[in-house]
Amino acid sequence: FTSVRLSSLRRHLKTHSDEKRHVCHLCPKAFRTATLLHNHVNTHTGTKPYKCSECDTAFVTRGELSRHRRYKHTLEKPFKCTICEYSSVEASKMRRHVRSHTGERPYPCDLCTYASKDAYKLKRHMLTHTGEKRYECYICRARFTQSGTMKIHMLQKHGENVPKHQCPRCSTFFSRKSDLGVHLRNLHSYLEEAVKCRDCEAAFHERYAFLQHRKTHRNEKRFKCAQCSCTCNQ
Repeated sequence: FTSVRLSSLRRHLKTHSDEKRHVCHLCPKAFRTATLLHNHVNTHTGTKPYKCSECDTAFVTRGELSRHRRYKHTLEKPFKCTICEYSSVEASKMRRHVRSHTGERPYPCDLCTYASKDAYKLKRHMLTHTGEKRYECYICRARFTQSGTMKIHMLQKHGENVPKHQCPRCSTFFSRKSDLGVHLRNLHSYLEEAVKCRDCEAAFHERYAFLQHRKTHRNEKRFKCAQCSCTCNQ
């Protein structure tokens, strides 16, 4: 990495540091920079300050807005491979592509010999060790460690009944387009008056973000006995 500005170099150096001094006041997460923290807090509050000038969509970060414009409006692919004709909307996808030429796999598993070209695939691989099943069939509620396995299950077990319409804002599927419309209006429409969490100071302008936040309190044991070490969630 090189830069003509010292401030840019300092900002870049933080990406190599494990120090996370900027702590979220709404959850335990911490971040390397104030900008990353600010963007994260926006996901709690439902604030989307970056609005597209060509449609009604708004985003939490400037980077999300840039990606949206390239995918939906300009169709620009500014990141071009120097080895082949591949080009990409995102720099991260280009880095991943270049590794297909170099064979580099910089993300090794600590528990076996597996190594990946990108961090996401390593996280997905780690589920095979932990046994965590994050993906749920929307029809029979069977759970799977990988999304691909879940999709194969849905095609093989449910055939024609597989929901065709996916929500563009979350991972929910619907069989009918009208049901998707109701879902978008009820959970993803902007609320003029923010919904406040009864267990903390968080407030949200989108009901879906509020419901996702409520899950963070589900197993929280906030009530402590004054006489012993017992804690309860009620």
